[in-house]
Amino acid sequence: MIQEKVGLRIKELRHKLNISQEELADRANVHRTYIASLEVGKRNISIAVLEKIVDALEVSLSEFFNF
Repeated sequence: MIQEKVGLRIKELRHKLNISQEELADRANVHRTYIASLEVGKRNISIAVLEKIVDALEVSLSEFFNF
């Protein structure tokens, strides 16, 4: 399912930066529990929030979707 793939990708890139869910949430201006829900594939993500998270992860959208 795409939600799970996106969540795993967020988690993978967050780990590469060696930052916590809380740090990512702060950088993306979202709540930590939202990041946690995304990482386990329980939430749908809007394009606007995806853009914030991708920016916070310091990657491009094309790099993000390069599973």
